[in-house]
Amino acid sequence: MKVTQLECLCLILLHLLHTAGSESFEVLGPTDSIVAVAGEDIILPCYLKPNISAEDMTVDWLNLDFLDGRVFRYQNSEIIRDDQIPSYRRRTSLFKEELWRGNTSLKLTRVQGTDEGHYKCLIQSKSWYDDITVQVLVKAVGSKPVVSIEGHREGGMGLLCETEGWHPEPELVWLDSKGVHLSAGPPEIDKDFKGFYRVKQHVIVQETDTNRFTCRVQQSQINEKMETDIHLPSE
Repeated sequence: MKVTQLECLCLILLHLLHTAGSESFEVLGPTDSIVAVAGEDIILPCYLKPNISAEDMTVDWLNLDFLDGRVFRYQNSEIIRDDQIPSYRRRTSLFKEELWRGNTSLKLTRVQGTDEGHYKCLIQSKSWYDDITVQVLVKAVGSKPVVSIEGHREGGMGLLCETEGWHPEPELVWLDSKGVHLSAGPPEIDKDFKGFYRVKQHVIVQETDTNRFTCRVQQSQINEKMETDIHLPSE
């Protein structure tokens, strides 16, 4: 029986659809954000549906907040580190013994502030690919405020409050002995190399009946608050 060109083309398309369908998969992960505590280890879930083996696939984890954001790559049964973001070196791994059943989750150790962001888990076979995005939020409780006396200033006595090691960015507040907010200078904010916030703030106070003042650091997103009091001598 003679096969026409149209019939031949249809057979080829059916074969391609069957091949693609037989190797297709979904990449699944969490729908909610992952909240990570600084210094601890976390797992970013990612797995295939159906639970087919990913041992011969390419597994990419990318941080979408970086321009060249490769966090981890597994390809040709090897871990590729050439273009990995430096801050993730020696802190990322897959569960290689779980790849055969489609578990491509990433373990991230010693979480730091710069780890906060959106991560893409991208899985590629020879004929198919899919991906999901996971959001990571980092929580870090910093130091108790340190208050120091800067000396006489125009209008009163200068005080300085400093704190560090926070994530997200905290707020500093100066209070008098009755809990009334004092008018202070603008906060000076920066980050260390791990992405944790340092904040300091100056205030000029005038003599009161108690000469007691309080510096409070607070972070409402993680429901944390610390205070340090200082008592100034009347003279």
